[in-house]
Amino acid sequence: MKWEGNRQSDNVEDRRSSGSSGGSRGGRNIGIGSIAIALVVSYFLGVSPMTVLNVLSGGSAPTTQQSPAQRPPADDRMAQFVSTVLGDTEDVWGKVFSQGGSTYREPKLVLFRGATATACGQGQAAMGPFYCPADQKVYIDLGFYETLKNQLGAPGDFAQAYVIAHEVGHHVQNLLGITTKMDQMRGRVSETEYNAMSVRLELQADCFAGVWANHAQEARQLLEAGDVEEAMNAAARIGDDALQGARGGSVVPESFTHGTSAQRQRWFNNGLKNGSVKRCDTFSAPQL
Repeated sequence: MKWEGNRQSDNVEDRRSSGSSGGSRGGRNIGIGSIAIALVVSYFLGVSPMTVLNVLSGGSAPTTQQSPAQRPPADDRMAQFVSTVLGDTEDVWGKVFSQGGSTYREPKLVLFRGATATACGQGQAAMGPFYCPADQKVYIDLGFYETLKNQLGAPGDFAQAYVIAHEVGHHVQNLLGITTKMDQMRGRVSETEYNAMSVRLELQADCFAGVWANHAQEARQLLEAGDVEEAMNAAARIGDDALQGARGGSVVPESFTHGTSAQRQRWFNNGLKNGSVKRCDTFSAPQL
């Protein structure tokens, strides 16, 4: 991926030097066992891990007091990469929204280690990268990229960029009001029905990641040989069927919340080929 020398975003907050907590919260302390429970519950029920952790910690709302936001060090190559990818998503979505007659509100991207306070609850590195609609921020512990490479078998800088673009895709959904509509359905439908809706939400974020890649390639020729394959491999590795199968258990389609490997690849490729937000309407698609 040709990213070096491109514009870096100013919307990156570096909390990595503020310690493992990144802020305080009410309730009991959260241990590794609670994190494991939260991940299991969230994976199979489609509930946010931060919501589960908030309940396990006593149910009190988190505080979001932080040390003053800092820019990443100028010599931090990985932070430079993340800042550049975020900047590119800003350029693409700013243009897309402008062409649609609206204004794109840029999200913040927070770098942290271990754990950090968010407006959605306590964020944990074990959750992987995530987007919090309440504060419109993307959170990532850069150690996830080692997990992506070594444990999930998805190396490559474009695979890493795909992860960021997917989370930014959730921000686009938030701006479009799609996230709010999803939240309104929680509790009104069965868990199986909500999981099915969650799959469509995640696949749309994959498609939006493809839309970014399409426009970025057209404007700046970012892609190198093998880049698309890196992203497609990452999409395959984090499909619900692949993750459940890797755990050695049964594959239970009713519990899927993100989509199968084939579906994730298909919708990312759809956005990549068409570059159209309208073509990413997974909620109206008769077949995923």
